Formats: sequence, structure tokens, C-alpha cells
Amino acid sequence: MTHEIEAIADSLIELQEKHRKRVLIAIAGPPGSGKSTLAETLIPLINNKANSEAAAILPMDGFHLDNNILDAHSSRDRKGAPHTFDAEGFIELVTRIAAAQASVAVPVFDRHLDLARAGARIIPLSSKIIIVEGNYLLLNQQPWDELHSLFDYRIYLDVSEHVLSERLTQRWLDHGHTADQALTRAESNDLPNARLVAAHRLDAEMVIRNA
Repeated sequence: MTHEIEAIADSLIELQEKHRKRVLIAIAGPPGSGKSTLAETLIPLINNKANSEAAAILPMDGFHLDNNILDAHSSRDRKGAPHTFDAEGFIELVTRIAAAQASVAVPVFDRHLDLARAGARIIPLSSKIIIVEGNYLLLNQQPWDELHSLFDYRIYLDVSEHVLSERLTQRWLDHGHTADQALTRAESNDLPNARLVAAHRLDAEMVIRNA
């Protein structure tokens, strides 16, 4: 996988040099597929190869709706499903970043606090390769499908449901849940979201089997 990631980093640098403009790269896939890990591995690789702060990351998770809003709509148990995000706000921000007219402050989701922190990261104007990562970047449902045309290159991480179930259950165990609670959280929300992502996705230039 190391050589494959090196090759991806090289191809993204070549893509940016070919276009001679800021490029947006989507890394999409179901929850637990390794999107954040891949993005966070690519960023330093690209920057080292380019000898600059050429790459920056934009996580979709910063657009989780606040728990108070979810509670008001009886949606806390579905947190992470498409309707529990500010999709329109996210699309507007991606559009603004694609325009590359100024540095942009973006929200970042804090898993320990279980909330999004506004203006927690800056996407510098100087960054030419923006890696956007999230579950629903390729979802073929409104309004998410508006994102597809904003990306210059799209990567999809394909993982079997069995592997996802193990990873997602372990994620909840790591957050202090009991074994039964962790399995229930994974099966009642995470895996239905994963099936939605897999069944209703738009095309990607690269599909990586990440399991």
C-alpha cells in the first residue's frame, strides 16, 4: 500500500502541474473505510515532494449539525447520516475554496467534544492541492450530487461490509462503549450509512480496495 500511496501523491502533483491551478481531490467512502488515514498520509507526502505547503485537507465532518439541533429533530441516534449534516453549507464552502480567491477558515469536528469547532483550520490561498474527505462526496442524491463537478479527481475507498463492521464496532469500543452498545451503534446507524454510500455513488477516477 505504501508504494500505491506514493504513486497517488505523484499523480496528484502531476495533475496540479498539468492544470496550473488549484485542484480539489475527493476521497470518498463509507464510514470506517480509511478516508482520513489516506488523506492525512497524502498531505505530508505531497508537501515533501513539492518542497512546499502545497497540499491542505478539508474534512466534511466539520459540517455535522450540532447535537442540540439533532435532539430537537429526534435525530441524534442517526448522527452521521446525510440529513444530519449541513450539506448546503458544505457545498458553498467547497465552491468558495475551488475559486481560490483567498485563504478560508473551515470548521473541524472534534470527536472528543462531539461537536464541530468553527474556524478551527485555515486553507491557505497558497495551497494548490486540496484533499476533501468525507462519506458523501460522491453520493448520488440531492444536494450532495452538486459536489461531483467541483472535484478535479475522485478517489473511492471500497471496503467489505464485514471489515467495516469490525472497524466501526471497534471505534465505538474505543469511545468507551460496552461490546453490546458498540455493536448496536455500528449496526443501527453506521452500516446503513455505509450501504447507502456503496449503493448510490457517482463515478470515481480511482477505486481502492482498502481491506
